[in-house]
Amino acid sequence: MSLDELIQSCRKGDRKAQEQLYRKYADILFGICLKYSRNKTEAEDNLHDSFITIFEKIEQYKSKGSFEGWMKRITVNTVLQKYRKEEHLSLVSENTEEETYVESGYVDVSLETLLNHIQSLPNKYRTTFNLYVLDGYSHKEISELLGTSPGTSKSNLARARSILKEKIETEINRSIIGVLIIAFGSMM
Repeated sequence: MSLDELIQSCRKGDRKAQEQLYRKYADILFGICLKYSRNKTEAEDNLHDSFITIFEKIEQYKSKGSFEGWMKRITVNTVLQKYRKEEHLSLVSENTEEETYVESGYVDVSLETLLNHIQSLPNKYRTTFNLYVLDGYSHKEISELLGTSPGTSKSNLARARSILKEKIETEINRSIIGVLIIAFGSMM
């Protein structure tokens, strides 16, 4: 069945077509959910909610642009809407001054470790970091999506970068100490 036929069948409420669409795109959309979630279980819940929204709104897809892109936007918006309702993205303090950058030298960190650190960020920082760094949104676009100001977006990004830098440096220091203990322990 072609993608257009699959979409048409989903519009008619065909459960088999919905299952086929789910199987075709679940992995891609799960990756997006994982970026914006604190853990795998939350990402699975967000994926489920996203597909419900996709099936409810599939009539709105006008075959202009990529269907996958349309589903990705629905997924991001579904997750962000959930967090807005839970008020996890509320502002604690706003820094509208110039954006702060965290400088760091080249560090070799595994993708899994980096993803774990990103997932451990508080929601407002994780969401802003992902939208800006991973998805390429501007601060203006982020502020519109999250219902905040561009200054808040800049402040949240700076704080996310700072927290990530601190977590990575802590991990590196632990590794260095472990190597030193092994090295000096074998000398005794």
